[in-house]
Amino acid sequence: MTTPIRRSPLALTVLCLVIEAPLHAYRMQQLIKERGKDRVVNVRQRASVYQTIERLLKAGLIKVKETERADNRPERTVYEIGPHGLETARTWLREMFTATGTEFPEFPAAVAFMPLLEPEEIRALLEVRAAKLAEAVQEIDTVVAEASAGGLPRLFLLEEEYQRATLGAQLDWCRATVAELAAGRITWSEDWLREIGANFISAPDEGESS
Repeated sequence: MTTPIRRSPLALTVLCLVIEAPLHAYRMQQLIKERGKDRVVNVRQRASVYQTIERLLKAGLIKVKETERADNRPERTVYEIGPHGLETARTWLREMFTATGTEFPEFPAAVAFMPLLEPEEIRALLEVRAAKLAEAVQEIDTVVAEASAGGLPRLFLLEEEYQRATLGAQLDWCRATVAELAAGRITWSEDWLREIGANFISAPDEGESS
């Protein structure tokens, strides 16, 4: 008896780890951090890995291999891939590579409603964001340089390259928008917003429910 499960980056990560070798939950958490996968998969909540394991177990994608005890530590359940785990992981990978427009991050929503704040405040906030993005880009550059120097093949750094490209694009956009705000090419006022609202927000048609 299996339970349907929705794909997620963390669920895929757990599947890939147990495809590689049978593991207990704590070792999974260690490997996610040791391999830098916590930079692309959200494991900020300590219980998230355990909750994902339970979902995968109920779905029949992983199964219990054994329970082990080392020294005086509590018993640990070791999991291995289930009958359909590898097939499901491959299906998820194919879907995740081709899916677009399925995520709704906060920042584009904030940009959509930025006229709620004053132009100068928006410019200051974007400068703060740009500084944080620049730090993140530098951190990735450092990670990639150190890993490459240590002999890690580029194949295992492609997610860092992708993150670097997307963060770099965000940084370029923030800096360009800050410059336009500073030059007054992008600006607004309360009166102007009211005028725009009057011109573009039409009243409902007669007979339309309010």
